[in-house]
Amino acid sequence: MRTPLTGLAMVAGMICAGAALAAHGGRWSPRLDVFTHFAPIWLAGGLAVALYALALGEPGSRRGLIALGVTAAALAALLIAPEFRRPRGAAAAADAPGQIKLIQFNAWRDNADLAPVLDWLAAQDADIIVLQEAERLRDPLVRRTGYHLAFGSESVAILSKTRPIAAGIDLPPDRPARPPLVRATFEGPGAPFTVVATHYAWPIYGGFQEAQGRVVGELLAQFPSAGLILSGDFNSTPWSFARRREDRLFGLERRTRALFSWPAGAYFPLLPVDHVYAGRGWRTVSVTRGPAIGSDHFPVVVILAASVEP
Repeated sequence: MRTPLTGLAMVAGMICAGAALAAHGGRWSPRLDVFTHFAPIWLAGGLAVALYALALGEPGSRRGLIALGVTAAALAALLIAPEFRRPRGAAAAADAPGQIKLIQFNAWRDNADLAPVLDWLAAQDADIIVLQEAERLRDPLVRRTGYHLAFGSESVAILSKTRPIAAGIDLPPDRPARPPLVRATFEGPGAPFTVVATHYAWPIYGGFQEAQGRVVGELLAQFPSAGLILSGDFNSTPWSFARRREDRLFGLERRTRALFSWPAGAYFPLLPVDHVYAGRGWRTVSVTRGPAIGSDHFPVVVILAASVEP
């Protein structure tokens, strides 16, 4: 007779294995691709079930539990592994010339206490700050820092130390599936460079994210790719098949690698959904996660250096 704990482990193993298997269907189905975002949970759950079976499992159930746990962990690992195998671009030393510091941050419009956010962002002395859900934050931050502000009618904003030499989006405003977008172009260390900021919808809406990605790709194609920077809350993890397709579509290197950024209020974040892309004209100096400062997202701090390549 199975104990309640063994029964619970069996159910957990079946859920994790079934969800991890369904996630692989995300290659063809946007609805199944939703399961890929939680691959670390399926991996951890599968390992927990297998370890329970080895340590405490009943003899009659041990083999079945181990098989379930190992299957769930293996299927989830196959989803996650490509994120760590993808090639890295050229790195730059900490003292490399031509650096810019960019902060990507979803400020969370429901945050009632903006003081810690303002204090931390002002202290960072970043060259560029990309914000989502920034309606309440952007004007106080401009007054605090003196930064220049570029924003659209949506909640996305780009703040910068230097004034942009150009801004605006050359896409029809009623374009289907168009996500919130802001663009600003700056004089750079060697040549002008363009920053694009965005905020995707949740992945639960069928193929809507994929349609948003095509709109972003169309906008990016309007600018020289070498100096491009794309930053945003994509509500999408690196192991989703939609994110992998966009990595190829954009033609930029995603500099964030499995950097877990949501939720900030938990003991540890569960999903890496905030990403920063950059063209080959930039080398990566560092990519780090900032502290919890009141939002449900952690800020992401990226330092890039202009490439020595022509």
